[in-house]
Amino acid sequence: MYDKILSFLQKDFTEPIRDPLWRNIHLTQGLLELAASEQFQQLGRIRQLGPAFHVYPGAVHTRLNHSFGVLQTAKKVITSLIILSGRESVTAAGLTLTGVRSFLAAAMLHDLGHFPFTHSLKELPLKEHEKLSGEIILSDHNIRRVLSEIVEADPEMTAAIIDPSLSYPHNELTFYRKLLSGALDPDKLDYLNRDAYFCGVPYGHQDVDFIIDRLRIIDSDSIGILESGTGAIEHLLFSKYLMYRNVYWHRTVRSATAMIKSAIIHALELSELKPEDLYNLDDASFNSLCTKKAASASSPLGLITQVMHRNLYSCAAEIAFFSENPVHRSLENLKIRVSVENEISRYLSKKNGITVEPWEVVIDIPETISFEANIPIIDKRGDISLFSQASSVFSDPVIEGFSKSLRRIRLFVPEKTAAAAEAADILSRFLV
Repeated sequence: MYDKILSFLQKDFTEPIRDPLWRNIHLTQGLLELAASEQFQQLGRIRQLGPAFHVYPGAVHTRLNHSFGVLQTAKKVITSLIILSGRESVTAAGLTLTGVRSFLAAAMLHDLGHFPFTHSLKELPLKEHEKLSGEIILSDHNIRRVLSEIVEADPEMTAAIIDPSLSYPHNELTFYRKLLSGALDPDKLDYLNRDAYFCGVPYGHQDVDFIIDRLRIIDSDSIGILESGTGAIEHLLFSKYLMYRNVYWHRTVRSATAMIKSAIIHALELSELKPEDLYNLDDASFNSLCTKKAASASSPLGLITQVMHRNLYSCAAEIAFFSENPVHRSLENLKIRVSVENEISRYLSKKNGITVEPWEVVIDIPETISFEANIPIIDKRGDISLFSQASSVFSDPVIEGFSKSLRRIRLFVPEKTAAAAEAADILSRFLV
C-alpha cells in the first residue's frame, strides 16, 4: 500500500494550472474534471476576503484560487509525511490509497459550501459552510460520480473529512481531519501566504516547504513537527497576528463587515430574508438578491448597497475588550448586543428628532481568535512535548496578550448621524 500511495502522488498529477502564488499546481485528470463542476466554478465568483478590497485593492482573489492552493499544499504535506515518516508509520496510521485520494479531494472541495461573507456571519442561525460542503458532495449526482468513478475517492469519506458532524466508520478519518483542520493545516499555510500576496503586505509569508519538511506522523493519527521547526511555528503565529491586526480586522474592513452582518441580522428578523436564501450564492447573486429584497428605503438590506459603493459607517467609539469585564462579555451575546444597539438608536431618535434606524447603530466585537500553540514538538531523542511548553518567546501569557490586543469593541454609525458623539457617550456609559 505504501508504494501504491507514493506512486500515485508522484506520477498521477499531470495536469498543470497556473497560480500566481505557487506557480504551477498539478492536478490529476479526475481532480481537473471535478474542478470543472458548476459548484466548484462558482467559488471563482466569491472573493476570499470579502470587503477587504476597499482597503487593499488587490484583494480580489477568490475561494477558487484558495481551494487550488489548499490542494497543492495538502499534496505536499501528505507526500512529505509519507516519505519522511516512513513505511512503518504509514502502515500504523492505516492509510489507504482511497483514503489519500479522498483527503486530497476534500482539500480541494473544503470551501464548496461557502457563500459570501460566511465567516462574518458565524453568530447567525445559518448552516456552517463545512456542513453545506458535505451536503453538496453527498447530494450532487455529478460530483459523486466524478469522485467515485474518475477521482477514485470515496464521496462519503470526502464529505466526512470536511464536515466533522458526519460519521464515517474508518480509522483514517481522524488523521485526515486533523491534517486538514489542524494547527499547521494546508488551509492556513495557503491563506496566510495568498492573502498577504494579493494585499501587497509582507506579514503573512511563510517558509511553507521548510515547515512541511519537518512534519511527521505521530501516535498513528496525529501530526507533530521536529524541534528544528520551532522557529517556523513562531513565524506562523506572529504572521497570523499581524494579518489579523493589519488586514482581516482593519478598522475599515470591520466597518464593512459589521454593516453586512447588521443588514442580514435585521433582514432575518424582519423576514425579508430566510437562511436558505443565502446558501449557494456568489458575490453578484448575493448583491442582486439584497438589492431586490430592499423593498423600501428603510430596509436594512440597503446597507449591502452602501458597502458595495464604499459608503461605510464611521467609528464613533472604540475601546479595548476585556474578558474580565462582565458587561463586555455580555456584548458577545448577539441578542444582548442588538438590544443595546436598539436602545441607542431609540434614544438618539427621541433626543434629536431624527430617525435613527436600529441598523444605523452597530456595535462590533470580533470573535475570539485562537493561536494554536498545542502543537506536538518532536525532539532529537524522539520525545514529544507541546509547543507552549517549549523554549519559545510564545509562552501562554504572550499568546493571551496577542488575542487581547486584537479584540476591540467599536461603535459604527453613518457619517450623517450628527449625534455620533452622543452615541459614543451612551455606549461608554453602558460599558462602565
